[in-house]
Parts: sequence; C-alpha cells; structure tokens
Amino acid sequence: MNKTFISVLTATLLSLVLSSCGFRLKGDYQLPPSLLSLHLQSPDEHSELSRLVTHQLERYQVSLDNHPDTPVLRLGKDKFERGTLSLFSTGQVAEYELIYTVSYQLVVKGSEAQRFELTIRRDYLDDPQSAQAKSRERAQLLREIRNEAAQKIVYQLSQIQ
Repeated sequence: MNKTFISVLTATLLSLVLSSCGFRLKGDYQLPPSLLSLHLQSPDEHSELSRLVTHQLERYQVSLDNHPDTPVLRLGKDKFERGTLSLFSTGQVAEYELIYTVSYQLVVKGSEAQRFELTIRRDYLDDPQSAQAKSRERAQLLREIRNEAAQKIVYQLSQIQ
C-alpha cells in the first residue's frame, strides 16, 4: 500500500475516534443559541473581571445588549483572600494560599435564576528579601486568576441546557 494512503487513513480513523468520544480542544465549546445574546450586569462595570468576561463573550460571538427579553448574566463582587500555608523557622510567612471567589447568576425570562459560585486557589511563595519582585509576581498571578475565572464563567454558560 501507498504510504500517503496509510497516513490519510490513520488520520481519518484517529479523528473519527476522537470526535465520537466527545473530545474537544481546550477552549473549544459553543454556547447554546439562547445565550448568544446576553446582558451583562456587574457591580463595577469597569472592573477587570467585567472586562475579561466581556472579552470572553465577544470571543464566542455573543452580542451584548439590553433588550428586556435578553438573558442577564449578573456578576457578583469578586474577592481575594489570603491564608498562610507555611512559615519560615523565624516565624515569617513562607507560603500563602490565594483564594479567589466570585459568584454570578444567569437570569432567563420565565425561569428561576441559576446561581453559581466559582473558587480558584493558588499557592504563592513569599520571600521578604525580594518584596518588590514578589509584589509584581502577585499582581501577575491575580490577573491570571481573574482571566481563568472569566474563562470558567463562559465555559459554565456553555454547559447550560
């Protein structure tokens, strides 16, 4: 047999097996048609989370409007907490756990509001000798956590029937 034919056959069979088991690339999902138009409400319209959720929704071609029949995605206040995970022998904190929590709900006209809460946890090493560098690292970590939260919110919307 021809090598090209075998390669094409193998690729075809592999793609059939992967698609039949429900495999999808990360971030490759579709929102239900009823959610392709949303109204986004947030306690702070200019917050980083609101901006990131808006960006994620636009990425999936969701139109954001304020029509009375449009489903409403209400973001709650997000909050960061910091807990101690470990200490140096001197008693100073060596490692923190950052806990990010945001609640949100989806309100569709004619049905009860669906409430969700999302919690993301990250470990964060603290070195008192390099406070300025750790401050920048912590700020970057917080941005990444918010971005992950925005992605997870839109993913959760894609799972709603």
